[in-house]
Amino acid sequence: MVELRNIAAGYPGRPVLEDVSLSFVPGQVTVLLGPNGCGKSTLLHTANGLLPVTKGEVWLDGRPLNAYTPKEIARKVAVLPQSRPVPEITARRMVLHGRFPWLSYPRRYREEDHAAVRQALAWVGAEDLAERPLSSLSGGQRQKIYIAMALAQGTETVLLDEPTTFLDAKHQLEVMALARALAREGKAVGLVLHDLCLALPGADRVALLYGGRLEALGEPEEIWRSGCLERVLGVRLGRVETEAGWRYYLV
Repeated sequence: MVELRNIAAGYPGRPVLEDVSLSFVPGQVTVLLGPNGCGKSTLLHTANGLLPVTKGEVWLDGRPLNAYTPKEIARKVAVLPQSRPVPEITARRMVLHGRFPWLSYPRRYREEDHAAVRQALAWVGAEDLAERPLSSLSGGQRQKIYIAMALAQGTETVLLDEPTTFLDAKHQLEVMALARALAREGKAVGLVLHDLCLALPGADRVALLYGGRLEALGEPEEIWRSGCLERVLGVRLGRVETEAGWRYYLV
């Protein structure tokens, strides 16, 4: 489990987060919401040590994060950032990059690594893309490959920064279903999302960031009833109860 304890973090000369406490809990999907520039991506990068804290602590599985080596962290926490390169390699080779933390040098892939890649491609429904050049894929297809790369890493915590970008409505729903499936397997899942109607039905907990601070944290029902979404994001949400649970819509 990743725990952020009263952290402050940011970039040289540009603080972003201030006094934020948040945990990514095994078996739960935690969705980060908030306006652009509020610190959502910074929080994910701080959670796995890509950005250092200037105050507070990050703990991983009961130990301070700085007690681990980068490879040890990468075996426990996978982070999919917003921006990613598009190298001239096949989709399968890209997904194999997720296995780097488990390899020694020189890198020699084992059958277990190839099996992890096959499973990850199957999870995102991209087996048919495996041998295609990454550069030939559409934005949505590429996004599925990047998600598969994070899953192939085989970590207990999976943090995805705007994983539904470039995806059509059908595939956005599939990503949320995948997040729920990973949580059912006992993984801690964190997602940065902007689509409230997609986020609230799929989350166990919602963390609302504003101005670098944690404005609200709670179950979707609690967050919706509090009115904080309208206050922070300037939008109103209605909802209707269906057989599949509450469905939200912009008013």
